[in-house]
Amino acid sequence: MIATNIFASLGIALALTGAPRTLQAQTPAKQPPPQTQPPPKPYKPDFEIPKSDAQGGLPRTGNPAVGETYVIGPQDQLQITVTDESEMSGKYRVDTDGSITFPYLQRVPLAGLTLADAQTKIAQMLRAGYLKNPQVRVDVDQFKSRRVMVSGEVRIPGPVTMAGTTMTLLEALAAAGSPTQNASNDVIVVHPTRPGEKPAESITVSRKDLELGRADVLLQDGDIINVPQAKRFYISGYVKNTGYYVLDSNTTVSQAIVLAGGLTDRGSDRRIKINRMVKGKMTEISVELTDKVQENDEIKIPSRFF
Repeated sequence: MIATNIFASLGIALALTGAPRTLQAQTPAKQPPPQTQPPPKPYKPDFEIPKSDAQGGLPRTGNPAVGETYVIGPQDQLQITVTDESEMSGKYRVDTDGSITFPYLQRVPLAGLTLADAQTKIAQMLRAGYLKNPQVRVDVDQFKSRRVMVSGEVRIPGPVTMAGTTMTLLEALAAAGSPTQNASNDVIVVHPTRPGEKPAESITVSRKDLELGRADVLLQDGDIINVPQAKRFYISGYVKNTGYYVLDSNTTVSQAIVLAGGLTDRGSDRRIKINRMVKGKMTEISVELTDKVQENDEIKIPSRFF
């Protein structure tokens, strides 16, 4: 009986307090995702060792136009550098046959090659039996004597030495002492004919355009520059300054009057005559103000009627 009461009391107590709670797995708190670090920048040295090309040539420096297009010729002096080979590095003069004398290789023909082709050729010849991986560089130490010829109405006609591989027409005329007062306003340039090429057409340039910077010609070795004597005409009659004048191409009668200082108070721009050589005979012809003046014309300006 007592036992029964004890169990009854326990049942009541359990009912009042409730059944024992079952433990639930606690969900862990969400952690912030780890911060991703930016990938490290690739290492870049302060300088880079230049890589050679597959043919054994060191990279070119300086003026790329010279290195890529300049063709070696006789009397050029070359600076040839072979890496780690001091006995091969030095200056070599190209002989008249177009070859140089190079250590171990004896005679090496280089005339007609660009600088890049020359260094490739030397590297290949050295690789053939002397060096495993030769690195060669070829530069021009001194260019051969290059000249242009200036003739005609200049103060110092004759050959003009080019300071480098090129020279402008204006520079050549200045080196020749500049044109004389009898010089034409036109300058003629003729490029030399190369083997296998058609003869080049002459180039005519106005001196006025040269002096004003509106035109110029890049000269080549062997160019011939001719400054011809000026074509002239004579004007007489009722103009302020009679006499001879330089005839430019396309000069009109009206422009000739302006060159002569214009008409005098008694001068007329009508009934103008010109004495002109026609078929070997001096002939007097009537002209208009817009007509072109020809070489050796004598323009006669009449007086006006009062």
